[in-house]
Amino acid sequence: MIIRKEVNSRMSKIVEHNGIIYFAGIVPDNTDMDVQEQAKRVLEIAEEKFVAAGTNKEMLLRAEIYLKDIDRDFANFNKIWDEWVSNENPPARACVQASMSSTSTLVEIIFTAVKI
Repeated sequence: MIIRKEVNSRMSKIVEHNGIIYFAGIVPDNTDMDVQEQAKRVLEIAEEKFVAAGTNKEMLLRAEIYLKDIDRDFANFNKIWDEWVSNENPPARACVQASMSSTSTLVEIIFTAVKI
């Protein structure tokens, strides 16, 4: 059985199958900020989505991180990430540079987690 949440004509923002939860890319809802503030907001939004999906950051399997300018923003992003991520249960992670859907978006993260 597949459960889809926050569905529109283009996508589902949360999809659950066999106890695994897949989240669509999460971007900040305010892009008039630097990468650290955008990262904080993305992680706040992520935690709201985790609750809606029945999981939490301790149950993360994978994080795919996209930065608009990895050379400029990698270290500053990691300061926020390192404060947020579980030290006991960190997910597998990739961090790459990518063109974004808007010119002012500096970070996007895709998560995969296990349902609690």
